[in-house]
Amino acid sequence: MVKYYKTDDKKIHEENDIVDGVWIDMCNPTISEGEEIASKLDIDVSDLLAALDEEESSRIELEDGYTLILVDIPAVEIRHDKQAYTTIPLGIILTSNTIITVCTEETPILQAFINGRVKEFSTKKKLRFVYQILFRISSFYQTNLRIIDKKRTEIEERIDDKTEDADLIDLHALESTLVYFATSLRANSVVLDRLTRYKRLEQYPEDKDLLGDVIVENQQAIEMTTIYRDIINGTRDLMSSVIDNRLNNVMKTLTSITLVMGIPTLISGVYGMNVDSRWVPFASVPYGFGIICIMILFLCLILLLILRKKRFL
Repeated sequence: MVKYYKTDDKKIHEENDIVDGVWIDMCNPTISEGEEIASKLDIDVSDLLAALDEEESSRIELEDGYTLILVDIPAVEIRHDKQAYTTIPLGIILTSNTIITVCTEETPILQAFINGRVKEFSTKKKLRFVYQILFRISSFYQTNLRIIDKKRTEIEERIDDKTEDADLIDLHALESTLVYFATSLRANSVVLDRLTRYKRLEQYPEDKDLLGDVIVENQQAIEMTTIYRDIINGTRDLMSSVIDNRLNNVMKTLTSITLVMGIPTLISGVYGMNVDSRWVPFASVPYGFGIICIMILFLCLILLLILRKKRFL
């Protein structure tokens, strides 16, 4: 899908075709759509559709007549029937009169511009527009990182008798997401560093200030990712310890039950031997069976008290 947008008097509206100062938004475009736009603007179609390859790495390339900027942005996907986060490429192409964005799916980052929620936004100020997109990308990373930490907190609050194996799987999924985020943010950082030396288009002082803010926000997102990964590692270790401790308690309980039940089993086994009753205590005594049962109960109670004192129960 290809749409054309342009701002006039700080208001964005949709255009029907390519004009000067237009923003071309390509959301999961077809090959034919890509070839059409590439032909009109004299762009290599492989560069134009590079963002459609999920394995493309973040980079910036200076070509004759246009500049390609590829960065990774957060996205939502369904993993194991659950909502999870990943990263996908976003392509930004600057020509002399237009700016093109290419992505495999609609993203809230660009929807904010389309819906007019970004102040001081103009499709004619292409480099500033790029920096505004990059700023929102860094902010969006931070928003998703806070959501991930909130999910971790919910799992951590269940670390008790309610802890389940599924929580360990969810923690692993969150940690995998943070690995994706960390890798993408570092790659984006390289692109931002190169943009500081970008001289092809004119940069105004406020544009440079905005780029500085983008670099700060991206670095903050990297630090948040590192911190949250460390916290998740600690939470996972704590959860594993709780599960192991719970298993140890179960094993101690079963061992205690086995020891207590071993007393009546041993005594009944001795009295069940086929020997002369003269050699079996209480065999000829009235109420001998009751006496033996009381002795068994008494010995079991003593063993229970010993186990309780040793904190086996």
